[in-house]
Amino acid sequence: MNKKEVLEIRKQFTPANCAITRICGCYVDHEKEKKFESKEAFLALPEEEAFKYFDIFRHTLAGTIGKNLMNMAFPLEQEQAGGTQEFLIRLRDSKLKDDTLLDEFYDKVINSYEYDENYFIILIHSVYDIPGRSSDGLEMYDASEDVYDHILCSICPVNLTKAGLSYNIEKNNIEDRVRDWLVEGPVKGFLFPAFNDRNVDIHEVLYYSKKAEDLQPVFIEEVLGSELPLTADTQKETFHAIVTDTLGEDCDYEVVKNIHETLNEMIEESKDNPEPLVLTKPDVKRVLASSGVDNEKLEYFDQQYEQKVGENTPLLAANIAETKKFNIETPDVIIKVNPNRADLVETRIIDNRQCLVIAVDDHIEVNGVNVKTLKMMQEEDGE
Repeated sequence: MNKKEVLEIRKQFTPANCAITRICGCYVDHEKEKKFESKEAFLALPEEEAFKYFDIFRHTLAGTIGKNLMNMAFPLEQEQAGGTQEFLIRLRDSKLKDDTLLDEFYDKVINSYEYDENYFIILIHSVYDIPGRSSDGLEMYDASEDVYDHILCSICPVNLTKAGLSYNIEKNNIEDRVRDWLVEGPVKGFLFPAFNDRNVDIHEVLYYSKKAEDLQPVFIEEVLGSELPLTADTQKETFHAIVTDTLGEDCDYEVVKNIHETLNEMIEESKDNPEPLVLTKPDVKRVLASSGVDNEKLEYFDQQYEQKVGENTPLLAANIAETKKFNIETPDVIIKVNPNRADLVETRIIDNRQCLVIAVDDHIEVNGVNVKTLKMMQEEDGE
């Protein structure tokens, strides 16, 4: 799914667009015991309660594609009888009215989800009439032909509120606050089937993780059975290792700066595309070549990429590039540069020492104090 397709489903979680037919929940304590289960028609909920659930569902589809939201494909064996995908299809087709399937789903989550405190599993069934679109992209709600029948799961921590003082309106008094158990925002979740090309795709699932590095592999394997992707940080670390090992002793400042600028230019050019910029092995190789890596060094690239990533595993440009910072570090100095002005820093050999040279024209500030620049001194001298 791309960001436009995710946004289209998120928009359904409002009173005006709600297509949720049923909501089920299971409250699990820190000993992995089911303490409470619920199941009811979503439209039967009180309005204020429904609003709070809408917020949870929207957050389950929030974040960046490739970081917090990951498209995962099912291996073929999981689509056979007894596979995780086949089970999820039966769960969806039951419209969450089969207690046996619900209990089996909750057990799968409880047995595989790693969390030492209390949490609440929320599962909804929804049916979205997909509006048609005219040639200019406008939605035609009276031209709906397809239906997106899906389930959404949200896993929310349940924590005791902090101790404190509060104002009691009835007694007109400040007193000890009553502590209760609060259902917080989701930290894990998934949407099944995926909504690809604005239609049902039973071969993929969209997985949500609030912390991009905490994917919970066991949960993914047992509940979803999908192929585990490389995390955003792992992709970045792996790309850095590929660059370092490919360049070897020739990994100099200018080449690394060029790679940074090349990636950022590619991301900027693709910013209006709803699909995230995906780089295959040949794409990454072209980035290195255009950044000044010579052909002799590129001969090592294929081997490095296959060993560290895999022949057919792509990388997301947003995961391996630094679009918000350009830092240069030595043991004693850290230089932070506007990522769009990396050209202001260059390396020179001065007195047989490698030095970083920063072009300065109008302004220098040291610990909040403005100091004179050469340009200011020349202006004072009337030059």
